[in-house]
Amino acid sequence: MLIRLLILALAIGAAPAAWAEIIQEGHAFAELGEPKYDANFTHYDYANPAAPKGGKITLAVIGNYDNFNRFASRGYPGEGTITLYDRLFATSDDELGSYYPLIAEYARYPADFKWAEITLNPRARFHDGSPITAQDVAFTFEKFMTEGVTSFRLVYKGVTVKAISRLTVRIELPKADKSLMLGLFNMVVLSEKFWQSRKFNEPLGYPPLSSGPYRISAYKIGQYITYSRVKDYWAADLPVNKGRFNFDTIRYDYYLDDNVAFEAFKAGASDFRAEGSAKNWAIQYRGSSFDQQQIVKEARPNQVTTDTAWLAFNNEKPLFNDRRVRQALTLAFDFEWMNKALFYGAYLRSSSYFQNTEYAARGYPDAAELAILAPYKGQIPDEVFSERYQPPRSDGSGYDRANLLKALALLKQAGWQLKNQQLVNSAGQPFRFELLLPSGGNIAWVLPFQHSLKRLGITVDIRRVDSSQYLRRLRGGDYDMTPGHYYATPWPNSSLSQLWQSPFIDSSWNRPRVKSPVLDALIDRILAHQGDKAALLPLGRALDRILLWNYYMIPMWYGASDRYAWWNKFSHPTVTPAFSVGLENWWYDVNKAEKLPAQRR
Repeated sequence: MLIRLLILALAIGAAPAAWAEIIQEGHAFAELGEPKYDANFTHYDYANPAAPKGGKITLAVIGNYDNFNRFASRGYPGEGTITLYDRLFATSDDELGSYYPLIAEYARYPADFKWAEITLNPRARFHDGSPITAQDVAFTFEKFMTEGVTSFRLVYKGVTVKAISRLTVRIELPKADKSLMLGLFNMVVLSEKFWQSRKFNEPLGYPPLSSGPYRISAYKIGQYITYSRVKDYWAADLPVNKGRFNFDTIRYDYYLDDNVAFEAFKAGASDFRAEGSAKNWAIQYRGSSFDQQQIVKEARPNQVTTDTAWLAFNNEKPLFNDRRVRQALTLAFDFEWMNKALFYGAYLRSSSYFQNTEYAARGYPDAAELAILAPYKGQIPDEVFSERYQPPRSDGSGYDRANLLKALALLKQAGWQLKNQQLVNSAGQPFRFELLLPSGGNIAWVLPFQHSLKRLGITVDIRRVDSSQYLRRLRGGDYDMTPGHYYATPWPNSSLSQLWQSPFIDSSWNRPRVKSPVLDALIDRILAHQGDKAALLPLGRALDRILLWNYYMIPMWYGASDRYAWWNKFSHPTVTPAFSVGLENWWYDVNKAEKLPAQRR
């Protein structure tokens, strides 16, 4: 990272002594370690700076949408709306937690990141040609703080963002926090001219003024959105964008059912598909289009930190207050049979909240971890101190009597009894709950899980709702149990606050809706050691153990490989980004397209 050191000597009163604050100036920043790319980089390694512009790509989306404001507190935003806005600093897809200039050119800051002054690129523009200024940045922060989601206000409480000149904005934190500061470096920038008279927390029925590489050029609410490349995009030649965003148009078509979307893909109505069903991948990707290589298939092994699937208990519900109940239901989830019978062995079992990283608590706790855990003895499960966590394994038969007997014993310890094939409490009330699901997705696993619970005398009501209702119920905590992806966490970082800390109980990220003084205190320690890998390693593993042994969620799975298929009319760089499929780096290949039937080009 390019750094110029400026020494500011500040005299205090009439005292002869003076102290010096070392001010650094940098173009790139990393939350942990150093950024991969130096000051002179011209493009990301996974982008082709000579990629041709042109052509189109059509993608399928499951569900619907009702507005264009990605940040509204209600409604369901259209696909791709987050990409309408440029950010101060951009991230890269072959590393995590690094930031490079986009709207910003560079920043000045002290070593502890207590404050920063960010200088903007004078060429930065919104799509109407108006300049992006420091006042737009300050306005954006204020808009998020006054009308944005509650979690943003909680995270950035006490922070000030002020325009100190036309192109310089100063950020001051209530206390030094590098991770918090870099989170603001990645903030989108809104147009004050457009948003000052509009409510930021309300849905928007038409496209907003934006600044990114694409603008919305056509749409029909709930059915499709078309994005067109901005031909005079001000940042097209910046290193973070060079060779990227090559399609002239990107169209998202909405489907209510994934099976219909799959048939549409095979018919050529959409161009690219990430396949979530291992069964489909094994038996449905066949036919003349595949034999003739008109459709390309590719499976990429998961070798880096990856998203994992879990079933979240709503831990605020009295039914799931007892850890033994949550453990019992975890025993009833027969992953081994599902993976064999439904998924063709394509999945691995989720076993950590830091999956595929060194922060996963794989073995027994070491001395450093035990020292961290010791103050919480009596407040956390005893197993945390002496046992290795492993998700329960079944015999794969689909009728694992041993695990169900263990589950029934735990339920009896928690005060439940099996009477007339129904599980009831001491008051005679049945054990019954609702499993909330978004419509349209693959739910082949639901009926086997429901059947296993029925054998324990538990009744599960399956409730499927459209995407708008699902998001609304998530935000309101209106569910008993629901599935969700736990997004890849490469190290214990500041996102843990919104995922697990008590003040963020209403964050839709916190699906288990956990409130725990232990987690609050431990995550505070993690936040205080951002950038210190030696400290984060035992802290992260200790946190992982506490979360796993509390059974806040049922571990489901993650893909051993990511599966993709596309109509053979695109090319992409030889280098694939580690943390993204990288469609932003692909381009329409006219030579390949000419070999396809005319209606598929």
